[in-house]
Amino acid sequence: MKRLILMRHAKSDWSGHVSSDHDRPLNKRGRHSADALGAWLREIDIQPDTVLCSSAERTHETLALLKVAEDAAVDFTRALYLASAGEILAQLHRAEGETVLMLGHNPGISAFAQMILSAPPEGEDFLRYPTGATVIAEFDVESWADVAWYSGTLRHFMIPRRLPGMA
Repeated sequence: MKRLILMRHAKSDWSGHVSSDHDRPLNKRGRHSADALGAWLREIDIQPDTVLCSSAERTHETLALLKVAEDAAVDFTRALYLASAGEILAQLHRAEGETVLMLGHNPGISAFAQMILSAPPEGEDFLRYPTGATVIAEFDVESWADVAWYSGTLRHFMIPRRLPGMA
């Protein structure tokens, strides 16, 4: 059984003080959301042993603030920066470990979340996959290379505003 933590980066800063989209950091709300998401993951006792993370600044920062991957093998890759659903699946296929955290961006991560689950949750929040949105899914496979579309079983879906202190 493999477990995937699929997370969109936390809210980024659009104030325009950086030279490129790739270099945008989190804003204050995003930093608070990432911290709260990390607390939630620790509370439900789910921590990755492998992380596949976009190379963008906002995903780096989100990962650091989660404080759940200190012992995980981490791969920062440009391939997840604004990746399509198909590219995200290709990156997942090369993963190792039992529990993988993938940190990426919309619109690809939203499309991937919709296509990877056998029964996605109902509602606008899932369809929008807002910043910080997180799916935890399980796959009955021996290898990540065997994961196919519509094969994941949803275990949790969380967005930051549902967490304590985030309303």
